[in-house]
Amino acid sequence: MVKTELIKRSPLRVLEKSIHGGLGSGNIGVLASPKGVGKTACLVHIATDKLFQGKPIIHVSYSSRVDYIITWYEDIFKEIAKNRKLKDAVDVHDEIIKNRVIMNFKQEGSRTEQVLRSVEAMITFGKFAADAIIVDGYDFTRSACEDLEKFKEFARKLGLEVWFSASLKETGGPLYDGSGIPVVLNPLCAAIDVLITLHARGDHVEIEVVKDHEHPAPGVLPIKLDPKTLLIQ
Repeated sequence: MVKTELIKRSPLRVLEKSIHGGLGSGNIGVLASPKGVGKTACLVHIATDKLFQGKPIIHVSYSSRVDYIITWYEDIFKEIAKNRKLKDAVDVHDEIIKNRVIMNFKQEGSRTEQVLRSVEAMITFGKFAADAIIVDGYDFTRSACEDLEKFKEFARKLGLEVWFSASLKETGGPLYDGSGIPVVLNPLCAAIDVLITLHARGDHVEIEVVKDHEHPAPGVLPIKLDPKTLLIQ
């Protein structure tokens, strides 16, 4: 399969259609689930799809190590190339990897303003015209609504979309409210434009949209995450 056909037939086109054309510039999207369900795989699949389209991305990691993030990108690319029988896979890999930058921060030691200044410097002075920011390892339990609003304002200012992953931790109480929204994200929900939750269902991971901009949420989507290949199908 050639790259253009791979982009057209990607299951992420189903996700985009379900949320009225995609996340969109100036907006915040969050993928939420308990640890180990597949948030990072989904996040990296979304980023890799953008790379296939020639759209540069900046991956901001708040994790202590970034080598595992690089491994995620390599594994997701290899699975896509294998499953879709991608022609000239090595050349395509070398082409798209130039459009990815990974930046690492410690949440306890870096204020949101400092992080965003560093990202803006990469875009402006580094002449890296990013289309999207991917954020992993961000602890929402230590985040205030104003922090997310700063990311949102930054996204509007530079015409970017921002995708976060949110790890839901067992606290003895319910993880979700009556609308299916993670309890920890409820106070921040006003700043979130698209909210997707992942649920382990035996041999697959269910993908559910619980907030879709200002539209009624479509609920469970006709796509799933395969825990073996780590791909959205």
